[in-house]
Amino acid sequence: MTEHLTDPQAMADAVTQAMWSRDRATQGLGMQILSVKPGYAMLAMPVRGDMVNGHHICHGGFMFILADSAFAYACNSYNQNTVASSCNIDFLAPAREGDVLEAEAVERSLSGRTGVYDITVRTRMGKTVALFRGKSYRVKGEVIAGLQQTDAAT
Repeated sequence: MTEHLTDPQAMADAVTQAMWSRDRATQGLGMQILSVKPGYAMLAMPVRGDMVNGHHICHGGFMFILADSAFAYACNSYNQNTVASSCNIDFLAPAREGDVLEAEAVERSLSGRTGVYDITVRTRMGKTVALFRGKSYRVKGEVIAGLQQTDAAT
């Protein structure tokens, strides 16, 4: 039986719960989901001691993972399996052990099977530490099989 949702936010919430339940990488790094809306996500991650490199700053790979996770939740919020086709990151400032980083993913374009998302990584104090741009590609299937959105406007 196919379940229908009429509210895009209810769809985003259901998809978020389904993805989170099997997202061991994001959970293992101590990330928290702060907000997910259609085409949008905000996640947080504390910078732990085991995330600090030889310069005593957060390894850029961990900032990338945080941004990539926010990107994933934003672009999958419509319940269509979506993966990254490309992405890049600019590191602007260091983050340090004890900082809490927040990654805010915003959909900039969605057309057909492709999308463009900008993700800003900031400390909780508001300092921007990285800018990430991700390009998405929709593949076959749904995050939650059989869950469809109905839209009275179409």
